[in-house]
Amino acid sequence: MFTTPKKDLGNAFQYFLNMFDRMINYAQDGLLLPDNNLIENQTRPIAIGRKNYMFVGSESDGQWAEMFYSFFATCKLNGVNPTQWLTHVLENIRSTPKDKLERLLPQKNS
Repeated sequence: MFTTPKKDLGNAFQYFLNMFDRMINYAQDGLLLPDNNLIENQTRPIAIGRKNYMFVGSESDGQWAEMFYSFFATCKLNGVNPTQWLTHVLENIRSTPKDKLERLLPQKNS
């Protein structure tokens, strides 16, 4: 059966040919995921909450809330207990040199 590029099947084949070099990576490396659903599911509450941030008092309060949501999502992704992490940060931030603050990030404590 012959199909023209304007037909649905022709469009599908053209898409496949255009994306072949990228898609072959998934067949060669079993650790690669073909989508980012895991990350999207982790950040969805932040995106939904963003509408509610306008009711937190002020714009800067909303930015603080969003920052904490981001940190807690990072903790969850890295298997870090947020309460333990925050306690650790509060206990160590004053004694940590400015150029070493990155060590206090949740992904560095997993």
